[in-house]
Amino acid sequence: MQCPRCLNTDDSYFYKGSRGWYCRKCIPFGRVMLEEEEEPVSLMPVSEQSGEYLLKYPLTPFQADISHRCALLIRTSDVLLHCVCGAGKTELVAESIGMMLKERRKVCFAIPRRQVVLELRERMAEYFPHARVIAVCGGHTSVTDADLIICTTHQLYRYFRAFDLLILDEPDAFPFKGSDVLHGIASTACRGHMVYLTATPDEELTRRVQEKTLTELKLDKRPHGKPIPVPRIRGGPRVLLFVFLLVWIRSHADHPRMIFVPSIKKAQWLGWVLNLFFRCYVCTGKTENRDEVIEKFRNEKAGLIVATTVLERGVTVSGADICIYEADSGIFDEASLIQMAGRAGRTFEHPDGDVLFLCTEKKGLVLKCRQTIMEANACGV
Repeated sequence: MQCPRCLNTDDSYFYKGSRGWYCRKCIPFGRVMLEEEEEPVSLMPVSEQSGEYLLKYPLTPFQADISHRCALLIRTSDVLLHCVCGAGKTELVAESIGMMLKERRKVCFAIPRRQVVLELRERMAEYFPHARVIAVCGGHTSVTDADLIICTTHQLYRYFRAFDLLILDEPDAFPFKGSDVLHGIASTACRGHMVYLTATPDEELTRRVQEKTLTELKLDKRPHGKPIPVPRIRGGPRVLLFVFLLVWIRSHADHPRMIFVPSIKKAQWLGWVLNLFFRCYVCTGKTENRDEVIEKFRNEKAGLIVATTVLERGVTVSGADICIYEADSGIFDEASLIQMAGRAGRTFEHPDGDVLFLCTEKKGLVLKCRQTIMEANACGV
């Protein structure tokens, strides 16, 4: 047996009820009976002229080359856009989206996090002014059909065999990473080809590239041409790390400052202590008004925020300096460190930035992350 929605084949997850067999692995998304052949979801036709688009700034020659090659490849292959943080991955797929919409084909852009879905919907509506563009995520599910659909990965269950092009942003991130259910739902939502966007491809994507079932396009340069800020590393006992942190906060008082920590408990504790000296926001997976907190932080000229990895991807704060507190914690992996460091130097107005790793020992993934960034910079020259 195989679930028609999540593609599960593990017999232990199938159960026979009064109406027949169904899959318990993906039942949180609604019950699907195996005996009932699923029909592709019925969606409205793509509107005319929806594929016309205009970016805020012209692509660099490197970006334009990747963009055009991706648009050609998606006709016959799945594509991995392996691009450094801040390379403009969203803009790199605009040509592919425009090409599909001009041919009246359905397109979806799926993203792990709700806040990024809402932000990207606004950007795409500007880029494609003649297209109907909607966000489908928590609190935004009353309208689920448009020319271009921006949704969280969890919402893909609504779109069985719906899309001619499915773009998956950060497929190596939670909750998509390691989730067989979401992988299966994404596969069955797409009747055409998929584009994966990430700076840190996981083992599965790397394996597919090696097996030639996925075509990799790589870009190691940001649009402004400046190198990615290379992390500075300072080590010492935990008491000394806190002193280093206070000095760093004061010495970067003219820029937004983002401090990443390995746990919710650590974020709450550090936020409480820092609020004795500075105005400090805290953002974790348990922050109920997360969107409001991020917006308040962004609106401050030189705000200060303590966050867990919930902000490691998809968030751009112009001019931000980055500190990763206890960077050698076992909670962080190399991909997390690269993504957090990649929050610095992302914009034309502020192409430089400071990245500081505070750790008890200067070894392991901390040094490997630094080396990876240096190699990317060398390739981008």
